[in-house]
Amino acid sequence: MSDLTPLVESKRHIVEALIFGSDEPLTIRQIMDILGSSEHAGPRIRMKEDEVLGVIRELNGTYVQQGRSFRIIQVAGGFQFATMPEFADWLGRMVKEKAKRKLTQATIETLSVIAYKQPVTKPEVEAIRGVNADYAISKLMERGLVTIVGRSATAGRPLLYGTTSEFLKHFGLNDLSELPKPREIEEIMADQGFEMEKELLKRMGKTDEEIEETLGKTVVSESGILQELPAVPEEPAVPPPPADAGAIS
Repeated sequence: MSDLTPLVESKRHIVEALIFGSDEPLTIRQIMDILGSSEHAGPRIRMKEDEVLGVIRELNGTYVQQGRSFRIIQVAGGFQFATMPEFADWLGRMVKEKAKRKLTQATIETLSVIAYKQPVTKPEVEAIRGVNADYAISKLMERGLVTIVGRSATAGRPLLYGTTSEFLKHFGLNDLSELPKPREIEEIMADQGFEMEKELLKRMGKTDEEIEETLGKTVVSESGILQELPAVPEEPAVPPPPADAGAIS
């Protein structure tokens, strides 16, 4: 049973949750601002800098007593959770294992073809992608994302491939009807392109009016510099032939 008052215990839990949930180091000032923020409904907690630091020290003390594998450390001017150095080898193994499971560009492209064209044969996949698909299909089957669903009725009766329930789970889908339509993908990519272009133009100091005028007329060069597309010169108008051009004198 904790001897701490509910408010003190609550502060500890909140500070712990904030640092744990942040994907980057949180400074003392950021923690204090979040606790005392009036932008959202709910209770506000006022804490001084020394009090926040004290809570972090208490939390680390608790982790030591409980033999936890992590601590709250100070890095880059803020605080974040980190595992103890003696577990580095195990974490390295985990990272390597994750890297093995990561889908490569080739497997993603092959998986896309199978997902949209299923049931589909390997020769059909290769005809669409223009490269051999043996390795990609093998890796997708190892991951449980693709499986053999039958044989084609065409000559040679090649195997037919389709996606699995693991594929749906991996991409957060209930069924294949939730796959975005090709037109939707094109629209999403176009929207993302325009948003990126807007952001780059803003960083170049362009006003909103200038951005609207320039949008869609820029391109990123090989060196990463945003450049305006050259204007297409208008073709000079061809003057009409003189009225007597075809007359014989």
